[in-house]
Amino acid sequence: MAVAIVDYGMGNLHSVSKAVERLGYEYLITGDAAEIWAADSVILPGVGAFGDAMAHLRESGLDVVVKQSAAGKQPLLGICLGMQLLFSRGEEYGVHEGLDILPGEVLRFEPRDGYKVPHMGWNKLSFRQLGSPLLEGLDEGHVYFVHSYHALVEQQQDLLAVTDYGQPVTAIVGRDNVFGMQFHPEKSGELGIRLLGNFLKLKAEQA
Repeated sequence: MAVAIVDYGMGNLHSVSKAVERLGYEYLITGDAAEIWAADSVILPGVGAFGDAMAHLRESGLDVVVKQSAAGKQPLLGICLGMQLLFSRGEEYGVHEGLDILPGEVLRFEPRDGYKVPHMGWNKLSFRQLGSPLLEGLDEGHVYFVHSYHALVEQQQDLLAVTDYGQPVTAIVGRDNVFGMQFHPEKSGELGIRLLGNFLKLKAEQA
């Protein structure tokens, strides 16, 4: 089973690929449309600013590739900034259009007493949609976050898990074959690896 990790110049490619390898799946790091479409599942990683990432995706044509992968029913997972890019728009250093695969927007954390920005560290997940295959067989636990912006979903059925950081914070989203994790599953211990494993199993179970 081959997993395409999308290379658009702004991803944590090494840590994600090693986690996929650890779970026993073949992977390729690629920016080639044909290779992405031929893969069993697609991972969109991301580190950096929303607007810069969208510019890189558009310049390479990978924005269209990722949207077509989602429409074509390939399992697609956005990680950290990659999850944020799935939404309609982001307000990081101006307003930028996202991939608009999931309706919603990405906003900066409002200052709150006792809560630093960026949100950095281990926080506990609270599951909202227990029937999701991404959460199958898992218990709520702690995962590792590093982010200054958070997603607001427009449709609550897309919200699979939240965490608390002075406010409910979107942690996992999902609709049909499209999923996103605001945290880094590859850096989140056993729970993170099992979440990633549940995603990678989706295509395997369909094969």
